[in-house]
Amino acid sequence: MKAADQQTAEGILFTDQYQLTMAQLYYRMGMHEQYVQFDHFFRKYPDYGAHQAGYCINAGLEWLLNWMQDAHFRPEDIAYLRSQQSRSGQRVFDDNFLAWLCEQRPFEGLTIRAIPEGRVIHPGVPLTIVEGPLARAQILETALLNHLNYQILVATKAARMHDSGQGRPVLEFGLRRGQGKGANAGARAALIGGADFTSNVGISHVLGYPPRGTHAHSMVQVFMALGMGELEAFRAYAEVYPDESLFLVDTISTLESGVPNAIKVFEELRRKGYEPLGVRLDSGDLAYLSVQTAKMLNDAGFPNTSIVLSGDLDELVIWQILTQIRDEAPRYGVDADHLIRRLIYGVGTRLITSQGEPALGGVYKLVAVRTDGQWTPAIKIADSPGKIPNPGHKHIWRVYDQRGKASVDLLSLDDEDPRHMDRINLRHPSDHTRQRVLEQYQITAIEPLLVKVLDRGDHVYDFPSIEDIRRLRQADVERLDAGVRRLVNPHIYHVSLTQRLWDLKQQLIGAALRSA
Repeated sequence: MKAADQQTAEGILFTDQYQLTMAQLYYRMGMHEQYVQFDHFFRKYPDYGAHQAGYCINAGLEWLLNWMQDAHFRPEDIAYLRSQQSRSGQRVFDDNFLAWLCEQRPFEGLTIRAIPEGRVIHPGVPLTIVEGPLARAQILETALLNHLNYQILVATKAARMHDSGQGRPVLEFGLRRGQGKGANAGARAALIGGADFTSNVGISHVLGYPPRGTHAHSMVQVFMALGMGELEAFRAYAEVYPDESLFLVDTISTLESGVPNAIKVFEELRRKGYEPLGVRLDSGDLAYLSVQTAKMLNDAGFPNTSIVLSGDLDELVIWQILTQIRDEAPRYGVDADHLIRRLIYGVGTRLITSQGEPALGGVYKLVAVRTDGQWTPAIKIADSPGKIPNPGHKHIWRVYDQRGKASVDLLSLDDEDPRHMDRINLRHPSDHTRQRVLEQYQITAIEPLLVKVLDRGDHVYDFPSIEDIRRLRQADVERLDAGVRRLVNPHIYHVSLTQRLWDLKQQLIGAALRSA
């Protein structure tokens, strides 16, 4: 694709056609400057089939705002829109509307409140709240969902892998398997979610991380084809990278060839004053091979070299490997805990593609209209009660119980502050039979979750570093109940409405049904 075409495809026209046609309708009807609120949220956790998520990790916000700052209608974009014709040959977009598009920045006047990146998030909770002129807020929808939903999906998967691996290093290897350049966003989200490094050189440089990786099977194959063999391949690699000697040992036979040859080169390196990094296992029964490899390395005097596991790993596979190691290692005289502390996980396809749940059901719904200085709540009726958005101008709170664990995410109206309530009546967003009362003595803290990141088109938030985001994520995950963190059939975290918001929602639903 030519550079100019890439600018067209990835700039302000990175949207769906109907966003622009609706914006023109609002313009013609004189409604384009009507002040409104849209909520971005997702409806359900990722379900990977054999296992399910009980929480998600927010990600993507900084890249969205960077895109918004750069996006603008270029003359080429306007010329393309001017050229569009309907089936009858009429122009789709008229000159007045196209001129209005160019009058100011595309997202001038928009204000965004959002839950920061790295925070634990749950279904039905507004993650990103967009307020401002109707037409401009509408044009933003597609790009917002694209930038945020995918990074949330990958960050969530990475957090689960980090949790399953008991905090051992996770390396993201997914660039070759990612969906085009979206793999850059995926690598960033993986770092937010819990991957320690990525093999992606470009994004590592942009984000300030050293890239990590090993060699490929092809290096060993070349030496074999030229009659030099696996041992000489390892020696050559060690000669060029004596401080980075980590060998992929399963090109021929892991235990009969790869590990013994690695040990020979490790001994040569040590005599030269270097300490080897370790070996990588990429196929076979990784738990059994880890135990046998550890035993061989221990016996050879290398008890602390790393063992990198790769090959279609995900959080459930990692958990199964660790379970098997704890069972088998003692039979061979290997300390299971010490072995697990040596493991590093190289994850690729299943992380970058979020295998099992390839898309997050994030949506962007109109929930309020502002007239005469007052917010008027808006409602959308759906056949399924769970798909009816929570209306109105709202605040989002996280309530912590007596143990300091996150107990409930609470949605309230904008003039409500649960910190000043003696007791909080919690209502399920769609099931009228499910409610409970929290007394203040049962609560250790109530935390507002939203921060303002954009104020009428201007950035007002200093985005933290990836490391700060990772610390925020880890703190949030540790404040979840163990049941919510379970890999399979996790406990359901509570998302609730205040009584007043619940009553408002029921009134709007009733009025809408009566009018229909």
